[in-house]
Amino acid sequence: MKRRELLSLAAIGAVASAVPLSRTEAAPEPIRTSASIVIVGAGAAGTALANRLVRRLDGARITIIDPRTTHLYQPGLTLVATGLKSANYVTSDEAHWLPRGVDWVKQRVAAVDAEAKTVSTEDGTEISYDWLVLAPGLVLDYGAIEGFSEDLIGTNGIGALYGGPEAAARTWTAAQKLTEQGGRGLFTRPATEMKCAGAPLKHTFLVDDIARRAGNAGKVEMIYAAQNDTLFGVPIVSEKVRMLFEDRGIEPVHSHVLRSIDPSAKRATFTTPDGNQDIDYDYIHVIPPQRAPGFVRASGLAWPDRWTDQGWLEVDMATLRHLRYPEVFALGDVAGVPKGKTAASVKWQVPVVEDHLVAAIDGREGIESYDGYTSCPLITRVGRAMLVEFDYRNNLVPSFPGIIAPLEELWISWMMKEVALKATYNAMLRGEA
Repeated sequence: MKRRELLSLAAIGAVASAVPLSRTEAAPEPIRTSASIVIVGAGAAGTALANRLVRRLDGARITIIDPRTTHLYQPGLTLVATGLKSANYVTSDEAHWLPRGVDWVKQRVAAVDAEAKTVSTEDGTEISYDWLVLAPGLVLDYGAIEGFSEDLIGTNGIGALYGGPEAAARTWTAAQKLTEQGGRGLFTRPATEMKCAGAPLKHTFLVDDIARRAGNAGKVEMIYAAQNDTLFGVPIVSEKVRMLFEDRGIEPVHSHVLRSIDPSAKRATFTTPDGNQDIDYDYIHVIPPQRAPGFVRASGLAWPDRWTDQGWLEVDMATLRHLRYPEVFALGDVAGVPKGKTAASVKWQVPVVEDHLVAAIDGREGIESYDGYTSCPLITRVGRAMLVEFDYRNNLVPSFPGIIAPLEELWISWMMKEVALKATYNAMLRGEA
């Protein structure tokens, strides 16, 4: 075994040792309180925070609101969408992750009244809070793309992996035909902020690699439609992706935002600086515009002068605390910060919100700070990936400097995605990582 591979195995061991099977460290004494805390959303962020708060607070009433009973491991959707994992790889029972002692309201939120400090659900229930944590994720605005609807996924060469496990599986049904029969593959991303901006690149790289492995590289034309003049938000990573695209014959077209599709003609229309442009395809991967849920946009808690078409919450970048309503925090996708719409971001955000929330209840100032940490195991082919980690300032912040080079296509980075990431994610849900 090569020295680099031995170091890689050591890195996996380091990750494994960092994910405890149980909480063995000395926990601080729980704070006695009668505070009412409402968490909207039982995804990665809401579930992780709930598990941490039940250990930190004694006597608090913690309510989590979410109608979904199935937990979705979203980082796995790119693997499902290329046939590398089955749909059930990304699903589990939400009740398995939520702690005892938390009130679970299985309803959709209809409204938040920050002045009255209440959350209303669609069945008419009104829940008062002393502290509110909004972690509802985001919504996929498929309706913004003319001619598109969710029932088209998997038909007529249309894929869209973000729609969930079944949509991701149907995406592979459509993409597989391209890899086996050839044709033009067209890969898109929206102009809005989005969760895991590396996902469209991963899908592009994997579809290309699978076609090559099938001996069909010469039969497939790959086009990546970027929403602006870059391929990734971090300049040095964008340049690396450009080099990889050039090496593999993937053509980027810039400042192309998907406007509509004609499924029967297999034609996509893009808005560009030079007017509308049509591109025909045999396979198209659609990532729709992404926005905050409607109740967030209507709550008066969104930024009034930024992302006005998207509705992300107006919070302090470092503490994720609302700038006008200090009893409100945001976590995950819905937070109005320049980075941070990945599961890895949530892992670093949750302890920050926990610290400031518990400190406020205890009459103190919190000390933890979120620096925008975002991680993207950017898969570039089956069995290879780049472990890209960065912060608000677009600095690369590798977790294993000297062992895992962030801009090299490595087996170890693939193993991080394939093995270590889900174990770390599950530990995060339990409040242990």
